[in-house]
Amino acid sequence: MVLSVESRRKVAEFLLRIKAIQLSPNEPFTWASGRKSPIYCDNRKVLSHPTVRTFVRQLTVEGLEKQHGKVDAIAGVATGGIALGALVAQELGLPFIYVRSKAKGHGLGNAIEGDMSVLSNVVVIEDLISTGQSSLKAVHALREAGIEVKGLIAIFTYGLPAAKNAFEEAQCSWMTLTDYPTMLDQASEEGYLNEEQRQLLDAWNSDPVAWSERFDAKA
Repeated sequence: MVLSVESRRKVAEFLLRIKAIQLSPNEPFTWASGRKSPIYCDNRKVLSHPTVRTFVRQLTVEGLEKQHGKVDAIAGVATGGIALGALVAQELGLPFIYVRSKAKGHGLGNAIEGDMSVLSNVVVIEDLISTGQSSLKAVHALREAGIEVKGLIAIFTYGLPAAKNAFEEAQCSWMTLTDYPTMLDQASEEGYLNEEQRQLLDAWNSDPVAWSERFDAKA
């Protein structure tokens, strides 16, 4: 493990405290896909809290240096990874570029914004990993532009098998500052969850689709 257990727990503590992660197993959220989920994560809230923002930035830099050493530049994934990526690039004194979710329909039609003329490799910064598809779309765009992607770093992952499989298939290394099991341990310890709620969240993580279908069937 690149980052210490204490650091990963601290990130989880911060995300819960500022409500970047919200847990509601009895009245679940509806994701854009229409599926029900007992968890909702919006890591853009990190930017509004200077102490949390600084800790996340410094820990991202620590993880990057341990995992990848020196890199040419930082690439953020639009939109959630842009601000953190720029902060990390500033901390390291590196160039910054970002990858759009799709190429612009006007002007130069860029999918990647920034000066790539002197870059050969990057580390990609993301805010959240769910299935991994949007993150890997950015990775593929960079590779198609002739840039080596040394790896990807995100703040949090739901830990879904689909993401692990997608990154393995794409042969892209990745790491997160904290993760779903760590967050659940922290949430239970701090009293955000009782044992029954913890079990519901464990069940969702094991099979999100079946969990959502069961909830809809009960409603």
